[in-house]
Amino acid sequence: MSVDLPTTHEVVTVPEAMRALRLSRFKIYDLIRSGALPSYTEGRACRIPLESLHTYIHNKLEEAA
Repeated sequence: MSVDLPTTHEVVTVPEAMRALRLSRFKIYDLIRSGALPSYTEGRACRIPLESLHTYIHNKLEEAA
């Protein structure tokens, strides 16, 4: 399974995370609120570290196995 993650940045925006995980904006913010997808805000902008996306994907794959 290939995930289309940006490779030139250490953090991604919510729309980039939506495209990478193929999830809705609501679901991304739901994952952030629940702590399943750690993030931080800079001003009003929400940023998600790539490591958070990798960890989330890894955890989901382990759950599925």
